[in-house]
Amino acid sequence: RLIRAYRRGIFPWYEAPQPVMWWTPDPRSILLPHSLHISRSLRKTLQRNAFKLSVDQCFATVVKHCAETREDGPGTWIGDDMLRAYSGLHQQGIAHSIEVYDVDEQLVGGLYGIALGQAFFGESMFSLKSDASKVALVALVHMLKPAGFQLIDCQVESDHMNSLGAVNVGRVDFERLLVQTVDVNVGSDIWSLPPTCGELL
Repeated sequence: RLIRAYRRGIFPWYEAPQPVMWWTPDPRSILLPHSLHISRSLRKTLQRNAFKLSVDQCFATVVKHCAETREDGPGTWIGDDMLRAYSGLHQQGIAHSIEVYDVDEQLVGGLYGIALGQAFFGESMFSLKSDASKVALVALVHMLKPAGFQLIDCQVESDHMNSLGAVNVGRVDFERLLVQTVDVNVGSDIWSLPPTCGELL
């Protein structure tokens, strides 16, 4: 059910005590990988090499952190049922997470989402230290670009994502992008080796 929904640009949204609702906002916030904006301060963070990265190493933990606090929109919708559903997709190699650790090897940021063809549907991100979630996004783009990914779905507009280069598009344009991307065959090796901060510059 989740995969069918994402292929049509529909995603779940939940805020207690309401039931899970299915959304397809218009306009839609997206990030084109080649349009990623790295600010001067974020570039300095990357140059300091203050974080370490991993991929798909603690997916459930990232989701739980995102349930506690989300930077990319109001409310939280990640209950036990949704955690099980996304964990199942993770086991199938469809849902992925990027983890960010500080110098003490403590998890301080990350993101997760769904990869279908050359589209990545970002679900949520969290940051316990300044710039940690932004570093996760830069790492995601670094990994997606060589595989020809054309679209990162950011769902709803936020200042956080706008600062990284996200823009709004109308529903017709978004659905056209879905048609062009979700059925493209992409290998799974892009998720096998995380970059270092230095490689992100």
